Amino acid sequence: MTLELTRTELLRTQQMVDGEWQDAVTGRRFVVTNPATGETIAQVADAAPADARAAVDAAERALPAWRATLPAERAAFLRRWHAAIIEHREDLARLISMEQGKPLAEARGEVNYGASYVAWFADEATRVYGDIIPTQTRGKRMMAVKEPIGIVAAVTPWNFPLAMIARKIAPALAVGCTVVAKPAEDTPLTALALAYLAEDAGLPAGVLNMIAASREQGVSAVAEWLADARVRKITFTGSTPVGKHLARESAGTLKKLSLELGGNAPFIVFDDADLPAAVAGLMAAKFRNGGQTCVCPNRIYVQAGVYERFAGMLTEAVAALKVAPATDDQAQIGPMINARAIEKIARHVDDAVARGAHVTTGGKRLDVLGPNYYAPTVLINADESMALTCEETFGPVAPLFRFETEDEVVQRANDTPFGLAAYFYSENLRRIERMAGALEAGIVGINEGALASEAAPFGGVKESGYGREGSKYGLDDYLAIKYLCQGNLA
Repeated sequence: MTLELTRTELLRTQQMVDGEWQDAVTGRRFVVTNPATGETIAQVADAAPADARAAVDAAERALPAWRATLPAERAAFLRRWHAAIIEHREDLARLISMEQGKPLAEARGEVNYGASYVAWFADEATRVYGDIIPTQTRGKRMMAVKEPIGIVAAVTPWNFPLAMIARKIAPALAVGCTVVAKPAEDTPLTALALAYLAEDAGLPAGVLNMIAASREQGVSAVAEWLADARVRKITFTGSTPVGKHLARESAGTLKKLSLELGGNAPFIVFDDADLPAAVAGLMAAKFRNGGQTCVCPNRIYVQAGVYERFAGMLTEAVAALKVAPATDDQAQIGPMINARAIEKIARHVDDAVARGAHVTTGGKRLDVLGPNYYAPTVLINADESMALTCEETFGPVAPLFRFETEDEVVQRANDTPFGLAAYFYSENLRRIERMAGALEAGIVGINEGALASEAAPFGGVKESGYGREGSKYGLDDYLAIKYLCQGNLA
């Protein structure tokens, strides 16, 4: 697939700062490649700390006027932006497929998903309510009001290059914050196109500033934001180690943080489950984006009474998946993002096999297709000695663990420092009630594998982070509560 866009100006290779498209101050550029082929797609401006600082300068200048706009005016902008995203869905999907690798049909779905957050927060912009506190003393009135926190820095991952940045920018803009943003170095083109559409929809200069950077330069650019007291909030989706680093480095200026970090999701199938539904749910949860999602099941626990049957059904379904580049209309699994991803997947599978697991399908690289393909894999007889039990594989590998009792599987499922998502399948209503309360996760799928929705709060507990994105709760992390006390009224 060549990168042929209906609207060619959506391919941006410069950064957007203060409403201007410009090169990095150093003049440096970095290469963006197609993971399906390794070929260069574009060379993009490689932001330095000075560029990151200029972005904050612009956001600071734009903040007073933007926060003073009426909520209905901000909502109107978000609706225009949403309409532009939907209008250019095909071009945006092609950008996603080219730089991230996911099949084109799945990329179209991501555009719709990301756009849904923009539409949702357009409506929520007009619903930021405060409270009148019941009078405690005669002659005194107390109120709590919510105000925009200020300049927000958004740092996003490569696995959903449109959806992740849209669901951070949209609530920030909805409440009157200004934004500086940096997408992942592997996938900057989609985010830059999204910024172009925001500008085209009438966003004032400086309200949204988008830079891109290589891995090395990106660390320095984000460090500039961490040290800058004008940046009042960091919102980040990515690995737990990086999230911890951001929390430490932002402590000096006591920034507010939203951290959506790594996961190690259990997927539990009880012997009273609807097995065809459980297989379908697992396929949706595990193999979306080739298993490169933070909520995809990493540990699949199947009760002994249905273990063999479930393994056979799953193996048949996984073996039927079509692995191909986005150029193939029938593709269901595309390439992994880069060679490091393939190496980790292969290491996990090899380690599991060496420790007694058995491959029922897959278990190999697909070099004939290109440099970054791995066959969708099912492993049976997995156990806790294997690296994939405690390390997030982030690939199309489904390891099956056998369990006997409910108490046992709860203990094993919760035996992880992470707590983003969890899933279980059961037809027993009493068990459903018990399991929903027992699982330590911010998101729980009950007889359901597709969890994401703009109307639902997304986030984790434990080392999977804190803060929530989406839903009516998604505005809270971009707001500060101010208490107003008015006296001498009697």
